[in-house]
Amino acid sequence: MDTRTRVNQALKQAMKDKAADRLATLRLINAAIKDKEIAARGEGGEESIGDPEILAILGKMTKQRNESARAYEEGGRLDLAERELAEISIIEEFLPKQLDETEIRQAVKDAVSETGADSIRDMGKVMGVLKSKYTGQMDFGRVGPMVKDELCTAGGC
Repeated sequence: MDTRTRVNQALKQAMKDKAADRLATLRLINAAIKDKEIAARGEGGEESIGDPEILAILGKMTKQRNESARAYEEGGRLDLAERELAEISIIEEFLPKQLDETEIRQAVKDAVSETGADSIRDMGKVMGVLKSKYTGQMDFGRVGPMVKDELCTAGGC
């Protein structure tokens, strides 16, 4: 079952359960997906977007909420931080399992060997392979430095 179908089923269930907070978050997810589809149509793309794009949207939503929660905690607004964290837990239900540190390092090594990358100039190729295989499973902001380290240890710096 694709991610869009899972979100729509969860939305219907939240309506039946009268779970207002869950329903609001699921509607935000649906709105973000529809916004992306409209943008893709405007660029001459396809009518609907696939799972990789939806997973990227969900990952971005999670990242935004983490940043907001951190800012609210620093500002002493724990009530708002808790709301952001609750939304994160709902969004993460639709994301694949996040890879741990060792799995990420192994994925980076595999991508480097798969692309034959041997210098820092090949970083884009490696990141492209990682994004195609692991969208939604890792934070690419944290992965970038790992790729750079791996390429530097291979002698490309």
